[in-house]
Amino acid sequence: MAIEDNPETRRKYGEELRRRREAAGLTQEQLSEITIISRTHIAHMEAGRRRPDIADARRLDKALGPDDFFERFLPTLDGKAVAEHFAEALEFEGVATVIREYAPKLVPGILQTEAYAKAVLSSGHPPKSDEVRDKLLVTRLERARILDDFDRPVVWTLLDEAVLRGQIGGRMVMCEQLRHIVALGESRRIRVHVLPFDVGAHAMLEGFVSLMWFSDLPPIAYVEGLKSGRVWEDPSVVRQCQEVYDHALGDALSHRKSLAMIRSVAEEHEHAARHDQHP
Repeated sequence: MAIEDNPETRRKYGEELRRRREAAGLTQEQLSEITIISRTHIAHMEAGRRRPDIADARRLDKALGPDDFFERFLPTLDGKAVAEHFAEALEFEGVATVIREYAPKLVPGILQTEAYAKAVLSSGHPPKSDEVRDKLLVTRLERARILDDFDRPVVWTLLDEAVLRGQIGGRMVMCEQLRHIVALGESRRIRVHVLPFDVGAHAMLEGFVSLMWFSDLPPIAYVEGLKSGRVWEDPSVVRQCQEVYDHALGDALSHRKSLAMIRSVAEEHEHAARHDQHP
């Protein structure tokens, strides 16, 4: 049974979780020990602020009832097509008040143009059908709509110079993509910083990181690798990720110098594309 994920279904799901926990005579802490789900996560689920993943739902069913309620009535993501490992991070992204990201190779999803995103989603292995790719593309472009509100979320983007120098989709696609980032930066909608190659080794070498803050939740960190990703809620881990980000940010170019560099690289892509057309 597909239950649409929205604030009302989450609220009802959380109320049922609290009702069954209390009927079993368990505190949140006791249920946490039984299910190996953090007490904070249980509290957020009961308040309707979070949805469990399928593994959480099955552990709740094992602890609280024989009818598989929590798996059968688990709210789904409105049919949005995303990589499975990114599903939880997508939920957080939609309600974040502050987002700070580091990208080592690719432009972050919320900043991607349609042509760039299509090129990214057309790559990878195993190959995707056009239908699957187009569904993923729709979701990715919808994510960018969080930038329609000028005030929230506040977005800082830290880009490795490799992001600018790549040729995802070809020179003209890169030119358009970089100018889109410049436009967002010049309009003050985002703040962008570039880590140039001459910095050498830096604190963020290990991969993509997205740090998020919220009005009514503790901050989280989302860390992504090859076909994998994890949301970290443990305060000590989140704090470490924040410190590493701040350390790398100290090595980056200023916002103004970063925009100048991105403009310059965009022009290089454009000139190279014209040369390729008319050698």
